[in-house]
Amino acid sequence: MLEEGEYIDSLSRLKKIRVKTVKMSADEGSLIELLCYESNAGKSFARKICDKGYSHVAFTVENIDYEYGRLKKMGIKFNCTPLVSPDKKAKVVFCRDPEGNLIELVEELKPQS
Repeated sequence: MLEEGEYIDSLSRLKKIRVKTVKMSADEGSLIELLCYESNAGKSFARKICDKGYSHVAFTVENIDYEYGRLKKMGIKFNCTPLVSPDKKAKVVFCRDPEGNLIELVEELKPQS
């Protein structure tokens, strides 16, 4: 959805905003909203995971190796290949989106019988 006009200008305290918005919701009511500013975009910069404030967002995926390969082919940069956590409960990898934001992908592993 493209948002522009007086409403979004007032909310953002900026003028002539044009922003693409994608909203993803789950059945229990949680919502994630992603914004891509077509106008008034600021500078991109890469934060370190240890910087104060927002450091990263994490997403649970069903097949981390598949997502890693798919995103890598698209040019997404990763810190390393997916790694199994010391407690063997998850497989995890970090990457950066095109604007430099740090993203964690997590696959919850099934206990070995």
